[in-house]
Amino acid sequence: MIAFLRGILAEALPHRATIDVHGVGYVALIPLTTFDRLPQVGAEVQLLTHYHVTERDHTLFGFMSADERDLFRLLMDRVSGIGPKMALSVLSGMPVAAFKDAVIAGDVKSLSRIKGVGGKTAERIVLELKDKVGVVDAWQAARTAKGAHDPKQEAQSDAVLALIALGYKQSEAQKAVNEAAKQPSIDTADKMIREALRGMG
Repeated sequence: MIAFLRGILAEALPHRATIDVHGVGYVALIPLTTFDRLPQVGAEVQLLTHYHVTERDHTLFGFMSADERDLFRLLMDRVSGIGPKMALSVLSGMPVAAFKDAVIAGDVKSLSRIKGVGGKTAERIVLELKDKVGVVDAWQAARTAKGAHDPKQEAQSDAVLALIALGYKQSEAQKAVNEAAKQPSIDTADKMIREALRGMG
């Protein structure tokens, strides 16, 4: 499992970046949002990665932020009919924050404008993320917490989102994090995640 790459940017194209890590060139497929934030070729760069393995090939995907990678994985794991290429198209077509706002609002029209998505897939994205996973409730809670500038509430929201990304349902993640957060010493997202996983184990 490759979690990230740190090295020299050897090549940058809108859909792909090559990172020279101690003389070995790693090719990572990237969304446009990551391409826009890459440094000049020859500069040091770090990409968070997702290593995708199928019977036919092994592909590395690269992202500038954890938000991008989390959304990429969420789309692949939780929305039927979406594979890595479609998930990458979604990220290329809309920034993460705008995508979350569109799903929260049920804005199928905006989502269907993303290249390769279309109306039916856009409807499925909204339906499955809202109803089946419950991630939209967690996104709304995170937005409210950030607006209220409440560090502990923000940490709880971040912890719930991280657990959803690991495959837990929103309701069970929220319950476990709420229990963990009752302990005064557990005040960061990392601590809440660890304690919640103990509780759910």
